[in-house]
Amino acid sequence: MVVYVLLSVIYKLYLQYSDGSKFYPDYVTHLVSLQSEDLLNAFGYNTKVLPHPDEPSMKLILNGEFIGRIIEGCNSISVMILFLSFIVAFSGKLKTTFFYIISGSVLIYVVNLLRIVVLAIGLHLYPKYGEVLHTVIFPGIIYGMVFLLWIFWVNRFSKLKKNNA
Repeated sequence: MVVYVLLSVIYKLYLQYSDGSKFYPDYVTHLVSLQSEDLLNAFGYNTKVLPHPDEPSMKLILNGEFIGRIIEGCNSISVMILFLSFIVAFSGKLKTTFFYIISGSVLIYVVNLLRIVVLAIGLHLYPKYGEVLHTVIFPGIIYGMVFLLWIFWVNRFSKLKKNNA
């Protein structure tokens, strides 16, 4: 709990002091937007991400069509904070815990990028399913993966498992 609160406060301060003058809306969201654009272009879509003029987000344009916004919540940092907090709460050996946090966070980041790309393609090809794709299917993918990472951690590396065995 302490780790979650501490990291959440640090992240909140980061967002508060990201003035957007160099990277809009903030560095990580900006980076995720550009990487999503690159991946979509690699898949053959003509993609652009542009700063939204009215809110701190990036507009995602796919084949000339506005698909949606990439906002701070799309950058996967809050999901990584949740993941990391759980792993620390049920920590194992220091080295194992550290490498699991790093590898799990990288996996979350990559899956999140792929989630944005597939969601964008899905919204482009099946706009009538946009609400269910955005609010049910794709959050389920990212949070489901985090849940599986937690289960794997507790069953394989956590001190909790060793104490109960």
